[in-house]
Amino acid sequence: MELDSIDRRILGVLQRTGRMSNSDLSEKINLSPSACHRRVQRLEAEGYIRDYVALLDARKMGCPSTIFVEITLSGQADELLDAFEREVALIPDVLECHLMAGTADYILKVVAADTEDFARIHRQHLSRLPGVQGMQSSFALRTVFKTTALPV
Repeated sequence: MELDSIDRRILGVLQRTGRMSNSDLSEKINLSPSACHRRVQRLEAEGYIRDYVALLDARKMGCPSTIFVEITLSGQADELLDAFEREVALIPDVLECHLMAGTADYILKVVAADTEDFARIHRQHLSRLPGVQGMQSSFALRTVFKTTALPV
């Protein structure tokens, strides 16, 4: 399916303000409510819209610290990578995990209450992941820019 300019406008509005009635959305993009609804349903069915979520305030949720953890594994065998990926997905404090090209095998985005909380996460979870040979952690001092919106 090709995205036209109306589809792109719908996606742009929804990813910035997902909690919007179909009536409000149709008004914003100058399309009738029924046509707008059909397009949104098609975008959902085609997988362009994967899900709807509420974005929570990390500070208010008690986890204001963001830590990026570079992990190097002891090997690159498929079984080791699969085991690592399965286990890291079970750690609730890990928001993202990316397989990397470069010096580290993986980079994780971790949230914590403070340095003591991160030490707990490190001891109880990260250091016990399969095949971990080395870790380098970097604390974000301040978030300058953050978005979940993809360019459309």
